Amino acid sequence: QVQLVESGGGLVQPGGSLKLSCAASGLTFSSYTIHWYRQAPGKERDAVATINNVGSVTNYTDSVKGRFTISRDNAKKVVYLQMNSLKPEDTAVYYCKAELPHFPLWYWGQGTQVTVSS
Repeated sequence: QVQLVESGGGLVQPGGSLKLSCAASGLTFSSYTIHWYRQAPGKERDAVATINNVGSVTNYTDSVKGRFTISRDNAKKVVYLQMNSLKPEDTAVYYCKAELPHFPLWYWGQGTQVTVSS
C-alpha cells in the first residue's frame, strides 16, 4: 500500500520559514519524480516545485523562486520543501505527489496546512 505523508505545516508570521516533509512508503521511491502542490481556499491546486528521481533537476513556479527549495533523501524516502520569506499569499494546503515518469501512475498525500499570518 502506497502512502505519502506530509508534515511540517503550521502557522507562521510573514517573513518566517517552515520546512515541509513528505515521507513515502510502499513504492520504489527512487524511481519517482516528486511534486509539491498547493491549494488555497476557492482556488485550483497548483504546482509549486518538482524534483526528479535522483534529485539532480528541480523546477519552481515563478512566485516561489528564490524563496523555496525542494530536496530529497532517497535513502530515507523523504522529500522536503524548505520555505523561506513566507508571504500571506503562500497560505494553502500543501500536497506532495509522487509520479512515475512515462507512466500514468501517481499518488497523492493528504496535505498539510500552511498559514502565513501576523
